[in-house]
Amino acid sequence: MSAFTEASNRSAATATSVETASQDLQQTAENIPKLSESAKAFFTNIDEDYFKSILFEDKLVTVSDAGKEVGEFSISIQAAQKSGAKCYLVHANSHGAIDGVPCGTSITTYVDSALNTLEQHHHEYVKLENHPLDRKTIISKEGSVYVVNRVIRQAGDVQRSVRTYKDEEMGGFVSEGSNLLLQRILVKYGLPENFEIIAFDAEANLCSVSYKKLDDRIQIVDGAELQVVGVERTITALNDLPTTWQTYYMKDGHMTSRVQVGSPVTMKLLLVPETIEEDEEMEKPKFDKKELNWREDMQLYSKFLDRKEELKADHAVYMKDHPEVKALLADFLQFLLLRKPDDVIEFASEFFASHSPGMPAQNAYLSSLAPNPFPSSRSNTKIEYLSRAK
Repeated sequence: MSAFTEASNRSAATATSVETASQDLQQTAENIPKLSESAKAFFTNIDEDYFKSILFEDKLVTVSDAGKEVGEFSISIQAAQKSGAKCYLVHANSHGAIDGVPCGTSITTYVDSALNTLEQHHHEYVKLENHPLDRKTIISKEGSVYVVNRVIRQAGDVQRSVRTYKDEEMGGFVSEGSNLLLQRILVKYGLPENFEIIAFDAEANLCSVSYKKLDDRIQIVDGAELQVVGVERTITALNDLPTTWQTYYMKDGHMTSRVQVGSPVTMKLLLVPETIEEDEEMEKPKFDKKELNWREDMQLYSKFLDRKEELKADHAVYMKDHPEVKALLADFLQFLLLRKPDDVIEFASEFFASHSPGMPAQNAYLSSLAPNPFPSSRSNTKIEYLSRAK
């Protein structure tokens, strides 16, 4: 049996001895939903280029059936990093009042380029008089398991629970934050038929979620007619009635309206945003390498001659100001030709080192010294005789 467990502790949370509720819940292998084949193919072929043109912010207003603004709704998606790895940060926030009751939702999610949820903080509240509800759910991936921490405060009671899910149970899981990113991709690149994934219901049970394309329609925004495409998302809860959301988008992924079927409020776009245009990567032109004969270019050759004369004049001035250079080089060449050493580099090093005040005194011709004091030379026929005579 593939199962998860919910564990909680009873503790005194307030002076009125708020208790932590606990219960054991089990979800059998038969109840854990699976990805549809079209969803499997989609997740297998996700291209990182999909994300380049969907990193922007949407702002909508919440409107009642009577046309009164009762709240605000915003979504932003941006590139980020988590634990040194590249990912995307999704932040959604909704707050307002329905039938005079303040309520709101805040979602912060880190999602990788495969739409896997790395971490999510989900906060919901409803401020009913004398019976407020506050629910926080934190999903975090820890190694090969997902850990779900929930804290529910209702009136004077506090319920805490922790659940763990194995990686194999979470294949194709799409969190609430990841869903917002997914829908932008589906709008821009196409929604496959029979598209079903896995998500959490309100009680953090794994459940099936289906996506269906709605008919295109015209929506009036700030006096402008917009051609919009729709996505219907239905959450089939384990122990509750299905919940359906209908969301419409511009073709570039900007959200224009969002409504939960049966809800008395609708989220609508007030101002038309700038259309997101994808940058076309133009192929860099290739030019054949041409040989440059700079001597035939009058301008380059003239610059060369001017620079040549400039350097010659500069060198002449330097030599004039430092006559010791000429004397030093003359001495070196004289002794070099006299000694004719096999290793010219070593001979030069020893010769010039003898002129440095920082070097210990030594014979400048150490490397050229040999048992025979006379250098060998075929032009001097008496060298052998003089050597034997010594």
